[in-house]
Amino acid sequence: MNMTTSVGEDWLSQDVRRLRDALGALSEPVANPVFVVVSGLPGTGKSYFCRKLAEKSSFCIVESDALRKVLFNPPSYSQEESMRLFAACHALIEQLLQDGISVILDATNLSEYHRERLYAISNKTKAKLILVRVEAPSELVYQRLEARDRGLHQEDKSDADLEIYRRMRSRVDRIQRNHLAVDTSRDIAPVIDKILRLIDR
Repeated sequence: MNMTTSVGEDWLSQDVRRLRDALGALSEPVANPVFVVVSGLPGTGKSYFCRKLAEKSSFCIVESDALRKVLFNPPSYSQEESMRLFAACHALIEQLLQDGISVILDATNLSEYHRERLYAISNKTKAKLILVRVEAPSELVYQRLEARDRGLHQEDKSDADLEIYRRMRSRVDRIQRNHLAVDTSRDIAPVIDKILRLIDR
């Protein structure tokens, strides 16, 4: 093994340890952990949906916006930073699932190419995979992002603004696998109930 690989692996293990520590107390392990991958543009209500789902079942939420600030303060949102962040998040998710802890990944997850890595983690850990696409009308997204700019929601960890939303909107890949869709301008309870039924199946 060359020195570059060794150092890289050391950084990764340190990053994973820092992220895992930042999660705080974890739920009790289960025999058949579930991996819920939530996808959607900024402002569509992903984090709200994830919190509501976690209130109904035992999940660890891996929220990329919050964990980015654990590793990088302040974050630059550079491509290199994002690559390091998601390498650590993916390794952490794999670790949690192997430990029997169900996970919700709260990130934009807009690219099918990047989602393939998540599918591979599910296959490797034999965790049940549930894919959810979160959306909302653009007028509501604009309102939410303006409220974010004014700091009206303390639980909101994202820094994405309207310009980022518009830029990312052109880069959304269709999810190629079976998935659920939820519009957060409407009642999200039916989709959460459906997820809970899938978990129990």
